[in-house]
Amino acid sequence: MTRRAVITGTGSALPERRVSNAELAEQVDTSDEWIVERTGIRFRHIAGPDETTATLAAAACRAALASAGVAATDIDLIVLATATPDQTFPAAATKVQAMLGIDDCVAFDVAAVCSGFLYALSAAESMIRAGSADRALVIGSETFSRILDWEDRGTCVLFGDGAGAIVIEAQDGAENGDRGVLATRLHADGRHNDLLYVDGGPSTTGTVGKLRMKGREVFRHAVVNLAAVMGEALEAAGEEASAVDWVVPHQANARILDATAKKLGLDPAKVIVTVDQHANTSAASVPLALDVAVRDGRIKPGDLIVLEAMGGGFTWGASVVRM
Repeated sequence: MTRRAVITGTGSALPERRVSNAELAEQVDTSDEWIVERTGIRFRHIAGPDETTATLAAAACRAALASAGVAATDIDLIVLATATPDQTFPAAATKVQAMLGIDDCVAFDVAAVCSGFLYALSAAESMIRAGSADRALVIGSETFSRILDWEDRGTCVLFGDGAGAIVIEAQDGAENGDRGVLATRLHADGRHNDLLYVDGGPSTTGTVGKLRMKGREVFRHAVVNLAAVMGEALEAAGEEASAVDWVVPHQANARILDATAKKLGLDPAKVIVTVDQHANTSAASVPLALDVAVRDGRIKPGDLIVLEAMGGGFTWGASVVRM
């Protein structure tokens, strides 16, 4: 048996409050034109007092389970990617587990910031391929609004809150047309900590801290790293860029999406873009965008897709998946 981890369901959840650029311009020195020109962002969702990383994640999971036609009690693994957990510990994944009514399964968090979903998918897929799990929920969920400096117009306009989730199940690739995760490549380079980080933490300041970023330097690294890792993942999967039906990228900045597609020679029309509606939701952005494109019919069973992301650290990665 060629054991594959196949995506059988997708789901997402967004906070009720939707904030436009014009509304932000009433709070900080910015404008809709300034934000759109530099980032492509027009809206973002901001979590209310009763909305947390775990509650958003649980809502996304319920949608993914319904999409897959799977009961929560059939799940034996939950991997949740987040940089904004509800608590320092326990893992937000265990809170989601309880909210879904699952008495016992493996549940843990992954912290790789915007690349977190790719890291989480790799961990879950490896466990399924090894036979230590059969059916998993892989989640990206964030409430970045809680760690933003709302007086820093260079960062507060870029981020939003939300969650995305997928169900992956063990199937025989030889029997299902080689569907599933075909290859993943991950990287990290901690020398770049000071380009994108949060200036706090339990072991240093004893506080949550606020997000800090040097945007121009991050942009430069992102375009080079993402194009390279997508090429690596495609080579590992034995596929050419021309065979790709859709790219589902981390939704950080419209200019990064365009530049990365051009560097790989990909048609920009094949790139799923949701950054204009959701802004940068960090680890949630890839599964959120995937769910949008599955539900609106663009991504169909059998399509070859590439998921990619880069985040603070730096961490970055890409995964090639046959839907």
